[in-house]
Amino acid sequence: MIFPHSLRLPLDFDPDLLARDLGLAAQPGWTRHFIRDVYDGEWDMIALRAPKGARRAAQLTLFSPMAEAFEDTDVLARCPYFRVVLESFRCALRQVRLMRLAPGTVIKEHIDQFLDIEDGAVRLHVPIRTNDAVDFRVAGRRVVMLPGTTWYVAVGEPHSVANRGAADRVHLVIDATLDKWLVDLFEAAEGC
Repeated sequence: MIFPHSLRLPLDFDPDLLARDLGLAAQPGWTRHFIRDVYDGEWDMIALRAPKGARRAAQLTLFSPMAEAFEDTDVLARCPYFRVVLESFRCALRQVRLMRLAPGTVIKEHIDQFLDIEDGAVRLHVPIRTNDAVDFRVAGRRVVMLPGTTWYVAVGEPHSVANRGAADRVHLVIDATLDKWLVDLFEAAEGC
């Protein structure tokens, strides 16, 4: 299977309902991303699904390639539309997080291990809040994602993000197990 570095998937969600649930999820607050040498600025997250038994914030937000069991967090229980969104994915979901980039934040170019088609695990993005000055690049190409759309991003390739706008950029980030349903969805997608 060979797919482009990014794909707009044929799944769209209501931006207003996503924003409403973002407000519900953000009530207890955000956790700073723990790998500080990868970014400059403020990169925060809230776990909605995490490895089973995770207790510390780092365990709730770190991709765990060895984890086999995942569970919803208490935050997800308060967010009815996020649950509807996640139920739309008819594949095994691993970790799910809200990831926020404050204005002026830059995530330096890097590669995420164990998260690509060849590894059987993929990363999907559903933008909730963004602005025209967000520059998300995968393998050197800019990817413009609008709120409510769904994207596959090949994070096993070099990628970076810069929020040069005046507002936060927040995505619902889903790590999923690649299966036939996802492959069929990718094949129905428009490449970019």
